[in-house]
Amino acid sequence: MERVYNFSAGPSMLPMPVLEKAAAEMICYGDSGMSVMEMSHRSPVYEKIIADAEALLRKVMNVPDNYKVLFLQGGASTQFAAVPLNLLNGSGKADYILSGQFSSKAYKEAQKYGDVKAVASSKDANFSFVPKTTREDFRPDADYVHICFNNTIYGTKFPYIPDTGDIPLVADFSSCILSEPVDISKFGLIYAGAQKNMAPAGLTVVIVREDLIGKARESTPTMLDYKVMADNDSMYNTPPCYCIYVAKLVYEWIESIGGLTEMKKMNEKKAKLLYDYLDSQDYYIAPVQKESRSMMNVTFVTGDADLDKKFAAEAGAKGLKNLKGHRSVGGMRASIYNAMPYEGVEALVAFMKEFAANNPKK
Repeated sequence: MERVYNFSAGPSMLPMPVLEKAAAEMICYGDSGMSVMEMSHRSPVYEKIIADAEALLRKVMNVPDNYKVLFLQGGASTQFAAVPLNLLNGSGKADYILSGQFSSKAYKEAQKYGDVKAVASSKDANFSFVPKTTREDFRPDADYVHICFNNTIYGTKFPYIPDTGDIPLVADFSSCILSEPVDISKFGLIYAGAQKNMAPAGLTVVIVREDLIGKARESTPTMLDYKVMADNDSMYNTPPCYCIYVAKLVYEWIESIGGLTEMKKMNEKKAKLLYDYLDSQDYYIAPVQKESRSMMNVTFVTGDADLDKKFAAEAGAKGLKNLKGHRSVGGMRASIYNAMPYEGVEALVAFMKEFAANNPKK
């Protein structure tokens, strides 16, 4: 069977060169005589894999020397608790910007651990835009400010990095990490589930400034303590070994195409093709305000739930898979992460035109 264009929000497409290399090394990695899947994480061969993965990620993302890179488990959702357990220990206050479902979940989780305030929200507008903030919106003694940089479900992205002054900014980068250059120094901590733009499901990456480590409350579970993980080079226990190996291949692939500057150009080109079509017609509705549009997740609807359902089914039959929108918002969602080729977006736009012509609205 031929490969399809997979528009899934996650787990999502991986680059073909990465899949091909992983396939070639599946049975025997190098001269180890075994697959990475079978390898002891304490072996010299695997220790080099994880060390190379960290070095490559640091290079690709230009991570400053005073930040630790942690390869963890539990998904971004585990970080909803890990962040306050590690950071909410000064004033006991934290400010959250609510721009979608995952920032709202993170906010709800953090409320278990201290004085957590929602300083801005776009919930009343069905999260169709990212709220604007200024430094004055944040409590000056807050331990941190939290945002979700790209909102997978609603198709929005922060068009700016909030000015939080000296307050550490924490960001969930799950659905946009590695999609463009980011100034890491503007954040105290970023975290990301890897299954959208980096690796198979099972790996979570945390990049945290060193001065924020070592402040976890005494009751913090060992597995959620950043200092324990940093002191043990992400190998306090068995890490998600194969996911880290695939992530290393993805970092190599990004470097081979010219790094994140080139990656951004490719992603902008894909997003422009789709958004330009959406803006040129009136059959499909793009609910996100233009200044808040995501480059990774593009949402649209016909305005007719039955037509939306038919669209997703017929698109799937033509090899355009997983275009059904999230169950909480309906409609359609095209996730066009790094590994989605330009040709995939071309095929989607061609189908959208065909569907509109064949299915007039009542």
